[in-house]
Amino acid sequence: MKRFERLEQIRRMDPHKDASEIYRLSSAYEFPWDFTRSLELALYRTYAVPSIGGLLAETAELTQRTQKRYDDTVLLLDAIVEHGFGSEQACTAIRRVNQMHRSYEISNDDMRYVLCTFVVMPKRWIDAYGWRRLSRHETVASAVHYRTLGRHMAIKDLPESYEEFEACLDAYEQAHFAWDEGARRVSDATLALMASWYPRPLAPLLRTSTLCLLDDHLLRAFRYPPPNAFTRACVRSAVRARGRAVRLLPPRRAPHHARENWEIKGYPNGYELGELGTWPTPGVRGCPVRPSGGSAGE
Repeated sequence: MKRFERLEQIRRMDPHKDASEIYRLSSAYEFPWDFTRSLELALYRTYAVPSIGGLLAETAELTQRTQKRYDDTVLLLDAIVEHGFGSEQACTAIRRVNQMHRSYEISNDDMRYVLCTFVVMPKRWIDAYGWRRLSRHETVASAVHYRTLGRHMAIKDLPESYEEFEACLDAYEQAHFAWDEGARRVSDATLALMASWYPRPLAPLLRTSTLCLLDDHLLRAFRYPPPNAFTRACVRSAVRARGRAVRLLPPRRAPHHARENWEIKGYPNGYELGELGTWPTPGVRGCPVRPSGGSAGE
């Protein structure tokens, strides 16, 4: 297979009818590393909205069980991509995601914003650092894929196109990014988690490198001092150089799904999709102190 042969395959497909298959080809074959990094940062930037970051701090899921929360999020979203919306695995994953969200008072606007990050941030990352830019077919397919996910999550007023997703994200961040003490704790815990995947002496370097990849608006919301211009330029150049090196490699012949990432640490003996995720934290934002009826997650 030639380097651009899969892109040619994608361009022969219908980005609306074949949206999820195109998304799978892009994320599992063309850009598995880039999708992982960009979706990590997509979720991370949502903490800068106090209503999101503050809730995560109250539940303590991302401050006390950071690795588990990371693993579960990746595995649930990955099941939908790998198996498709019509599969039993995707139905189980979506049911668990909905059970988690419905345990708390979360606004439709916040839910829609998080969905926007899944559409917009991978494109921005890949266009800046990938071995090629994301094609129009892939961009449209991503928006369609996440519109479908949004409908399964009962999110209202979903954007119709990538451009609308992008406009929604930018406007929401402009209006809602702000300092929150709890959100900063969640941010610090997430940065520490990312550093923990590598040898301990590298932790300060990895934290600085991650901050170099963040935009100033996000850094201000968390009150992180911006890295100096030279360090930021070096880090971003290094990530771009990785993309140029990948371009010279032969295309991937087998898919690499997110569940195979070595950063997933919590399930060495396997897992059941229906048991992943968080369970209600009584007394936290709309979650009843004594949940009525049914077992956890129903």
